[in-house]
Amino acid sequence: MELLVADLIERFYTALWPFLRIGAMLIAVPVLSIDAVSVRIRIILTLALTLMIYPLVDWPTIDPVSAAGLSEIFNQILIGVLMGFFLQIVTAAVVLGGQAIANSMGLAMATMVDPGIGTVPLMSQFLLILATLIFLGIGGHILMIGILLRSFETFPVGVAFISGANFAALIEWSAIIFLGGMLMALPILVALLLVNIGVGVMARAAPSLNIFAVGFPVFFLTGYAVLILSMAGIGARIQWLWMEGIERVQDFVLVPGVL
Repeated sequence: MELLVADLIERFYTALWPFLRIGAMLIAVPVLSIDAVSVRIRIILTLALTLMIYPLVDWPTIDPVSAAGLSEIFNQILIGVLMGFFLQIVTAAVVLGGQAIANSMGLAMATMVDPGIGTVPLMSQFLLILATLIFLGIGGHILMIGILLRSFETFPVGVAFISGANFAALIEWSAIIFLGGMLMALPILVALLLVNIGVGVMARAAPSLNIFAVGFPVFFLTGYAVLILSMAGIGARIQWLWMEGIERVQDFVLVPGVL
């Protein structure tokens, strides 16, 4: 009986490390990090992935209540969260692109409550749904599971720790928020800029014209028409952003920084 209890404790100590890293990644990664995915579902997914990964790696036995164990708990959580943050930057770029489109079309006041980010413009919500479908369509969740498995080889438990180079790579990648958002919104912004110039000329030619009554429908209809025509390009840019994000996560995992 004592041997059975000791074996269970040892297995718990070894299974704790993949559980922490996987759970931290599921908290931060897009799609699964939204409030619509309950804590119970995340725990079930974490347990399932832990059971699949556990037989594939030789896990060290570290007492989690010791100084080394507490340091390792923090390190495993940090690794998982950083892997998710690399993809959350893509989500932020999609939100920024939707905000730029909504502002240019006069829909900045039309907002919805997103369960993952909060109150966002209507266009951002639409692009987030599109980005989620594209992420699942390209198999991003499968790729992330494969990268997660590789991370236990390049970031071994009890050996590799996060360094400043890893945070520098994350900060450098965060510049894609502005680049990706503007690339998605650029066709609509350019079209509405030309419409705005035309409306300004019209207002100068006919000062008695109610420019607000005329301008809003023109911006709204033109923006939607250009949005429909550019949906293929926007989808391609979102797919490019996801693939770049997944590649950055892979680079983070394959070239770890060790203190």
